[in-house]
Amino acid sequence: MNSFEIGVILPGVGVQRRDGIDLREAARHVEDAGLDGVWHGDHLAAGGPTLDAPIALATAAAATARVRIGASVLVPAIRPVVWAAKQVATLQYVSGGRLVLGVGSGGGPGQWAAAGVPYAERGPRTDTALELLPRLVAGERTELMDAPPVPMPPVWVGNASMAAIRRAARLGDGWFPSLISPRELAEGRARLAELAAEHGRPAPVIAIGATGALGTGVPSREEIASGISGAYGRPVGEVIDIPLTGRPEEAAEKLAAYREAGARHAVVGIAGGDWRAQVELLAEVREILHDTH
Repeated sequence: MNSFEIGVILPGVGVQRRDGIDLREAARHVEDAGLDGVWHGDHLAAGGPTLDAPIALATAAAATARVRIGASVLVPAIRPVVWAAKQVATLQYVSGGRLVLGVGSGGGPGQWAAAGVPYAERGPRTDTALELLPRLVAGERTELMDAPPVPMPPVWVGNASMAAIRRAARLGDGWFPSLISPRELAEGRARLAELAAEHGRPAPVIAIGATGALGTGVPSREEIASGISGAYGRPVGEVIDIPLTGRPEEAAEKLAAYREAGARHAVVGIAGGDWRAQVELLAEVREILHDTH
């Protein structure tokens, strides 16, 4: 069985202020704890203060030397494609080739309106971006962009939808669904492999987006599931088993089920508790998984 990597979503502005931690310290803490990656989302109009993803990830890259630097996920279609390419190339350059480019087309209509992009065009624009980014990032001669030619980072296509699976099979290096069950992951993996074979491509790697809070004095599994339900309009009963909670051994057992279903990476958003302490508990989870593979 291959190893299983665990990365962490970097703390948002509110958590940074609450816990007295900035992005540089947070990224270094993840690396020092022995985890595998630091990740940041990409939101233009999220209803609250958020940092610009490429700038936040560049900060994390400058503060670390080993971990993956991940976009979870970048929305290239809200940008002109040459701008997105220059941001990706710059991040790949300043990180020393450690970038993993999660790509999605999500966000509500408000985000797309704020970007001046018709909501109905998000799918085709995402496909166009994925088709053009490798050539632009690699430095293909063009009058539209002048950026350092670098190897194209791995592209993980976000979302669990059938459209995302098709996109990953045709254009991605990875499939990156969030907040799904091991059973759903296994079903998606089978379809992904079929579609990739039809395109004459190897099956993309699979990463999952997860959330949770470990130990005591943190939100319960029911509370976290309720938050997922409210945010994504899914019944609580459908998501009740998704949060990572309890002791590190319990979280490791849950992630092992995803590993058995085909995942090789997990990107975890911390849903409560002291951020530094949660990172340390996730490092324990990683050790347990590596001892049992």
